[in-house]
Amino acid sequence: MTTATITSKGQLTVPKAVRDALGIGPGDRVDFVRMADGNFAVLPATGSVKRLKGIIPKPKKPVSLEDMNAAIASGARGK
Repeated sequence: MTTATITSKGQLTVPKAVRDALGIGPGDRVDFVRMADGNFAVLPATGSVKRLKGIIPKPKKPVSLEDMNAAIASGARGK
């Protein structure tokens, strides 16, 4: 396991092995994504969208376009 220490300013140095595995370097941005189990995943913000596959679990039942549109409309009305 690779660990790092957070400074008093809240800064974190990402260990070289992790930077290499993520393919990130100076000036690159990373996203901290909260997972369903409460843990966080660190993803390169400049990476391919394909890396996000599997982060959000599939719904137990398919959602129809009508259901999606109804949810959007309901949210727009503030309900």
